[in-house]
Parts: sequence; structure tokens; C-alpha cells
Amino acid sequence: MNNQRSLAQTLALVFGVAFLAAGVLGFIPGVTTNLGDIKFAGNDSPAELLGIFQVSILHNIVHLLFGIAGIALSRAPDSARTYLLGSGVIYIVLFVYGLIVGSGDDANFVPINNADDWLHLALGIGLLGSWFVTREPGGMPAARPSAPPPAP
Repeated sequence: MNNQRSLAQTLALVFGVAFLAAGVLGFIPGVTTNLGDIKFAGNDSPAELLGIFQVSILHNIVHLLFGIAGIALSRAPDSARTYLLGSGVIYIVLFVYGLIVGSGDDANFVPINNADDWLHLALGIGLLGSWFVTREPGGMPAARPSAPPPAP
């Protein structure tokens, strides 16, 4: 049995662990400022991870879910690549969403501030770049061996 992980599996695991850590750290006093006043959701949550990134309980739960998904999907190369692509697209959408709604808008229910916007862009590029570099040579999936022709 081959226990060697593919690059896609390793990258999905790294992103998964990082998201899981961000979700956990979002609930730790001192690492997250104003944690006593954290809101479940909405743009008025004063809590900030590392004193920079605006978070809420919902925001932290989303990080935990992305982390769990990354760790679980890192078990197989194809699911790891799917995680990298899907998460990358979602984080680019979050970046655009943050630009559209702004930090004071009522539609900003996650919440997302300017620092979050730029982090989401960086994560989206990193995840999509990881998906891109883990593709098969030539950009096409490797050909699967076909069944031998039936005997005459």
C-alpha cells in the first residue's frame, strides 16, 4: 500500500489545519480582542482575531467548517483538488462580496472588514494556485487504462 500523500492532499491538509486553527483562535481571549462582546453575526461584532480581522461566532464557525472539510477531503487526491478549487472560488466570491457590501452595510452579516477582504483575496489566490499546480501534466487527467478487448 502506498502511504505517500500527493501534493494536493498535503496542500488541502495545510489549508484545512490553518482554517481550523483560525476558527479555534477566534474563540480564545487575548488572541481575539473584544471577545466578551462578540456577536453571533452581523457587522457590529467588535471582536477581532489578532486585533485585525473582524470575526463573529458565525465567522469562526465558517472557519471551523472549512478546516474540517480540508482535513477530511485531504484523504484522497481527487477530493483534495476539489477542496482547493471549491474553497478558492468561495474565497474569491467572499472577497468580491466584501468589496460590494462594505464593513458598515447591514448585508455584511458574516462580518467582514477591509483586512478580511484582502486576506480572502490572498486565500482565494493561494487555494486556486494550489489547485492549478496540482493538475495532471498537460492539464488533462491521466488516462485510465481501458479494459482489454473481448476475446473473439
